[in-house]
Amino acid sequence: MIKEGDNIILISERLNRWLVKVQSGKEFQTHKGIIKFDDIIGKDYGFVLESSIGKKFYVLEPLIYDYIFKSKRSTQIIYPKDAAIITLFSGIHPGSRIIEAGIGSGALTIALANIIRPNGKIYAYEIKEEYIPVAKKNLERAGLAKFVEIKHRDALNGFDETDVDNIILDLATPWLIIPIAYKALKNSGVILSYSPTIDQVQKTVNIMKENNFIDIHTIECLIREWQIAPNKVRPHMRMIGHTGFMTFGTKIFVT
Repeated sequence: MIKEGDNIILISERLNRWLVKVQSGKEFQTHKGIIKFDDIIGKDYGFVLESSIGKKFYVLEPLIYDYIFKSKRSTQIIYPKDAAIITLFSGIHPGSRIIEAGIGSGALTIALANIIRPNGKIYAYEIKEEYIPVAKKNLERAGLAKFVEIKHRDALNGFDETDVDNIILDLATPWLIIPIAYKALKNSGVILSYSPTIDQVQKTVNIMKENNFIDIHTIECLIREWQIAPNKVRPHMRMIGHTGFMTFGTKIFVT
């Protein structure tokens, strides 16, 4: 049942999508009319209502996807298509302890925190202080802030944590962090470096090999939606192409 203060997704008949917070006595205005929150409170997710001008809206429960795409941005975010691959290939699970170097707007952090809860923890290092309030606000909106500890610090100065399950790097020079990350990562733990250019990947892979990481592989994800309609089945003309390279490696212990 939808309560005061809950977040909802409103979808119009033309599939415009809004993430809004329900507030008693207030309204949400769109070009398709006004939605009164009092008409929503007490209802279950998944119903249809009409705006002040008779336009239909679908009221749904937000997905993590919504919190990522509707997050406020201080930087370019890591898209859900990449976040899904990162979590799967890194073996992230409930209870995982993760170091994230370069939190940015917190989009990937939202995806990670949703998986590692209720007993996991993310230790996020961010050198740019102006990014931190934005990331915190996005995490709070998604209800995941308590699973993340954010530190205003340069990852080059080292990590406080040891024996973590995963390390995620979203940095301009990730290869400089690899020796530091090796010390903080547990044996058989997985490191992920996210980089927009292949030059960054080459340098990072070389340093990974020098620092006892194995099973090193780099991938990218391209996603294309299809249009399914009577007598018209074809791929959409627009697609999400290259956003970044994901390089994974696994730590081995060498005596």
